Amino acid sequence: MPSGSTVFVDTNVLLYAVDVRRPEKQQQAQSWLRQCWQGNRGRISTQVLHEMFANVRRVAPSLSVDDVRRVVRDYRAWAPLTVDEETVDLAWDLQDRFSFSYWDALMVAAAQQQGCAILLTEDLQHDQRIDQLRIVNPFLVGPEVLDAPTP
Repeated sequence: MPSGSTVFVDTNVLLYAVDVRRPEKQQQAQSWLRQCWQGNRGRISTQVLHEMFANVRRVAPSLSVDDVRRVVRDYRAWAPLTVDEETVDLAWDLQDRFSFSYWDALMVAAAQQQGCAILLTEDLQHDQRIDQLRIVNPFLVGPEVLDAPTP
């Protein structure tokens, strides 16, 4: 991916970054997120923020509600896409084309609407292409792929 490519980050990556029960995944997720923050490459949607808020205390029970709110506020810097009717319509099209679950299709639609080059998730097939979007499993490759030439 060329330098500066934007990366849509799935909720699971954000959750692993705070999940001390899975140190290997925590470290890899944190590495990816560092690269996203440093290069101003990270993108999310309101769906991701809502899912994160609803689930983060399950994986990081030591975080208080105020801590979680602070984390969510921090991720607002990534200008989350508001899921709207256009996003839903695109998600339905993707759901029909690729047989994705509705929630995965909604995430792909949000990534596409933001012009992202990469969707970082472990929930879809690694290296799958959906139009201009590349699915990357952050636990199979590291963030160095951000600066590698497109395969």
